[in-house]
Amino acid sequence: MSDVLRIADREFKSRLFVGTGKYRSHHEMARCHAASGAEVVTVAVRRVNLTDRSKESLLDFIDRSKFFILPNTAACYTADDAIRTARLGREVGLSNWVKLEVIGDERTLFPDNQGLIEATRVLSKEGFVVLPYTNDDLVNARKLIDAGAAAVMPLAAPIGSGLGIQNITNLRIMREMITEVPLIVDAGVGTASDAAIAMEMGFDGILMNTAIAAADDAERMALAMKLGVQAGRHAFLAGRMPKKLYASASSPLVGVVGQ
Repeated sequence: MSDVLRIADREFKSRLFVGTGKYRSHHEMARCHAASGAEVVTVAVRRVNLTDRSKESLLDFIDRSKFFILPNTAACYTADDAIRTARLGREVGLSNWVKLEVIGDERTLFPDNQGLIEATRVLSKEGFVVLPYTNDDLVNARKLIDAGAAAVMPLAAPIGSGLGIQNITNLRIMREMITEVPLIVDAGVGTASDAAIAMEMGFDGILMNTAIAAADDAERMALAMKLGVQAGRHAFLAGRMPKKLYASASSPLVGVVGQ
């Protein structure tokens, strides 16, 4: 069965995107990336050594023949700052793709939606493939699409919280109403069942970092997340049975000899 994720001009077989932060070592990060089966790895432009090649960089531990680098604008609090950071990532040869973050609140790390729309509009006009991190708001997601977003990445819960999906209703509405671009759940996943639930709802992919990096056995959790995403996707495509209030026998007596 062919089931690929298409974003802009690229196709991906894996629907799990992974990050690079909070790992105990770069070697552990590399092992987790391999175990996850991911094809996309997101890298914070402002937190990586891009220029001094005499010093170790986490980029040295990412095989770019196997992984597509998705630069992100983490730690940017204004549209202008995010735009400059995205341009820097492109100039140093990372990618013309960007996971766009414009943070509006330092404690919650919730997005600044107005700044996000502004930055999306500017960067998409400059030829960037923009994947904005946003809240679970249908109206704002539509504005981002109108501004040129190639995909929309709504949060499940605050970044790094591990709380899992907190507002299933909003995400279900977004999934039902938005079909023109992929929807990728970003932030808040804590364990494999959270990933499976999101995929069973029909989301096109999931991006996660802390849930893997902060696990006691990060490499095993990376594998669990891979399987959770796959299981949820297969369940969505298969179509679940209808829910019923009362029991229905698995082996009905209708048609049994002697009845």
